[in-house]
Amino acid sequence: MYENETFATLVEAGQPSGEVMAVNRFAIEVKGLEGVPINSLILFSDGQRGIVREIHEDHVTVLNMDKETIQIGTLAVLQDEILRVNVGEGLIGRVVSVLGDPLDGKGPISLTDKRDVFAKAPGIAERALLDERLPFGVAFIDMLFPIVLGQRIALLGDSKSGKSAVLTQMVLSQINAGRVVVICMIGKRKVEIDRLLATLEDTGAIKHTIVMVADMFSSLVQSYIAPYAACAMAEFFWYGGRDTIVIYDDLSSHAKVYRELSLIMRVNPGRDSYPGDMFYAHSSLLERAGKLASNNKTMATMPVVLTPSDDITAYLPTSIMSITDGQIIFDLISFRQGIRPAINAGLSVTRVGGVGQDKAQKALTQGIFKKLADYHQAEEFSHFGSELSPDSQADLELGKRIYEAFKQTPGEIYTITEQQLVLQTIMQTAGRSKINVGLLKQHAHELSLQVKTPEDITRFVEQLLTVSSVNQAPATAGGTSVAPAPAAAPAAPAPATKPSKEAKK
Repeated sequence: MYENETFATLVEAGQPSGEVMAVNRFAIEVKGLEGVPINSLILFSDGQRGIVREIHEDHVTVLNMDKETIQIGTLAVLQDEILRVNVGEGLIGRVVSVLGDPLDGKGPISLTDKRDVFAKAPGIAERALLDERLPFGVAFIDMLFPIVLGQRIALLGDSKSGKSAVLTQMVLSQINAGRVVVICMIGKRKVEIDRLLATLEDTGAIKHTIVMVADMFSSLVQSYIAPYAACAMAEFFWYGGRDTIVIYDDLSSHAKVYRELSLIMRVNPGRDSYPGDMFYAHSSLLERAGKLASNNKTMATMPVVLTPSDDITAYLPTSIMSITDGQIIFDLISFRQGIRPAINAGLSVTRVGGVGQDKAQKALTQGIFKKLADYHQAEEFSHFGSELSPDSQADLELGKRIYEAFKQTPGEIYTITEQQLVLQTIMQTAGRSKINVGLLKQHAHELSLQVKTPEDITRFVEQLLTVSSVNQAPATAGGTSVAPAPAAAPAAPAPATKPSKEAKK
């Protein structure tokens, strides 16, 4: 009688049913379906699926998840009172759709568990304090704006300012950490998706990563529920006893999708035409991160937000910053100055990351901030062409060496110990003596393997001051290269002072 067997089974089981009476693109008005709750899953007789968005006296509004067209008169039936997504260990290493279907051509995925897409965040009594460091592999972030597991840290910046590149470095730094990384790509072009997948495959990082794709050609409804479904996939591992990290790239595209859906459903527009519950849509998502008291495992979230013309005072950036525990802000001015990553040290902040640092690291961070402030002041005076005092000249030289140490290409990552050795050595010079930063990074990489105690760092700094003086022969930077290399010897990363063409993009 019905073309879809599942639909026929649900009708015979007595599930609430109805009939399509009006269609406005993805918004479908269905007469009937009495008693269905919000966000329940609806199955149409032609096999398409939808979720209940609004409930009225004589009809319900359903968002079509599959296509933009459906025939008036099509029958509908309640399939599940809660929208769920398929989850399980089989997702690791795969590229999937919003509902967990494979997109990488590697065969079907066997998943036996399901989790609520719009699950509630853990309560205060279920949470524990954050205290464990999350290494990014990027010295600019690890040293100045440290992140801890379970933190919600936003990355804001204009297009092509390096946000995705830094997040890729973070993913690569988790290769041997045993953490599961879920990357949710919303509204991205195929070339951007292919570039990320190629990097993950070449470096082996795909083995601990799940990539969910809702590209620019996906249904608006699927793009809307994509971050919630990605969070549900990560929660499976989180509640199961594993640390997880979720990247939402990006929530600006998600907000635009939600705005378009709301306008289609004739919701009264608010600021910038976004619906009134735009803040709740993102806060209910990001609040699901944290640390569980039951198993001491964490889920960190990293939303990406676009800030056109570096305007961080717009509605979406300020909204996300008020929800998260800090923000890393990228700006095009720093990018054009050759600073890679192009992070604005004056506007970026981490509100809880300091708990993951020891006393020596905190002292080093404070010292770097002070010296960078002195550097910018000395740089301003140098523009007037006046003769600088010896102290100002030292501040200028020291600031240049610090920024040189912070420069990293997208395929170059450093451990916390390597970063500490390099920066502590540079700070030790006080700008009074010149140092070969490339040579310093190489020797710091070699010595970092021998560091066992804080006293070792102090001892090695004195050694690094000697071997990396400017009179030594230049060498390529050290660090850990994540690019594929021959079995005989790993390829050395590019010098930190000469960013690659890929980084400039």
